[in-house]
Amino acid sequence: MQRKHNKNIVPTAKMLRKNMTKEEKHLWYDFLREYPVRFTRQKVLGKYIADFYSAQAKLVIELDGSGHYTDDGIKHDIERTAFLEEYGLTVIRIDNVDINKNFCGVCEHIDKVVKQSLSR
Repeated sequence: MQRKHNKNIVPTAKMLRKNMTKEEKHLWYDFLREYPVRFTRQKVLGKYIADFYSAQAKLVIELDGSGHYTDDGIKHDIERTAFLEEYGLTVIRIDNVDINKNFCGVCEHIDKVVKQSLSR
């Protein structure tokens, strides 16, 4: 198994942190940044960069825009999820539409997943 940290893609992660999507900014600034369980954004995990990551909850949150619903996008996401699950991480995928139209529901779902993870 590949090491969890890959310093070769750190510059890309930093660039993504500075150029977050509208939905990533909304979730980060309006929920995750002040959430009691620590999350980081654009975290390097092996050969991938997770949108949001909590080491304590062993949770990766991925926000999915339209590119994730192409054949290549779906295949890539399946590979990425399998890779991250090898580390014992749970991966949840949230559609950008849900961030924009059901933000409270998204936050409640994340809170529920985090609490379930911490109770194990």
